[in-house]
Amino acid sequence: MQNPLDLLRRRDLVTVLRLEGVIGAGTRLNGSALTDAGLAPLIEAAFRRGRPKAVALAVNSPGGSPAQSSLIASRIRRLADEHKVPVHAFVEDVAASGGYWLAAAADRIHLDPNSIVGSIGVISASFGFQELIGRYGIERRVHTSGVDKSLLDPFRPERPEDVERLKRLQAVIHANFIEHVKARRGQRLNGDDLFTGEVWVGAAAVETGLADGIGHLVPVMRAAYGDKVRFSVIAPRRPLFRRLGLPGVTEAMDAVEARSLWSRFGLPAR
Repeated sequence: MQNPLDLLRRRDLVTVLRLEGVIGAGTRLNGSALTDAGLAPLIEAAFRRGRPKAVALAVNSPGGSPAQSSLIASRIRRLADEHKVPVHAFVEDVAASGGYWLAAAADRIHLDPNSIVGSIGVISASFGFQELIGRYGIERRVHTSGVDKSLLDPFRPERPEDVERLKRLQAVIHANFIEHVKARRGQRLNGDDLFTGEVWVGAAAVETGLADGIGHLVPVMRAAYGDKVRFSVIAPRRPLFRRLGLPGVTEAMDAVEARSLWSRFGLPAR
């Protein structure tokens, strides 16, 4: 009698790595942000465990930290090249800004007809409270050992030199983002406004070359690797408070930040 495990071993394997949520430093306890440090063991397992024929990235992210986006994408590429495993990205609701940085790490990008991609740019947002604290007789006291040490302090009037410094920093990051997209997408790119921060939906994104086609994960992978292909899903664990269903200050802070990023694309926070 044939061992059922032998049949299972002969079936090709596709590892599915879920990349869902805001990309960020994840400094708060139990933060749910995607980070290179947090994802490293999962990415390693995706390429090493079971000798997969391909790795499928299920991407659903409005973006976040450019440095973390670059670190995660670079790790995916290093392992893909090392193991000679093709990578497919499947965008769900959105892969914008840092989310698209991750999707572009794949060899091919697939979309739902309603998926939003793009937003290849850099954004910084804050508030100014100087009039509010002045109204209540509060005095802001900041002492530095360098005239440029305090950048865009929200409790004092905005300084033109601070804005200029910020724009210089953003220009460097934007150039790195563009370089990554051009290196990954190459001659497939088609359009003059791809790097202005614009976004595209479904088929329009395919026309620009930011994606390769419309298709969902299971049918596309079965078409490529056979109807009997096996799927192994790897995903980060949910934060402790969320798993327990308990409210917490850190969860509330995470939710506010996440909601602001998701809402830029008309989507509810995950």
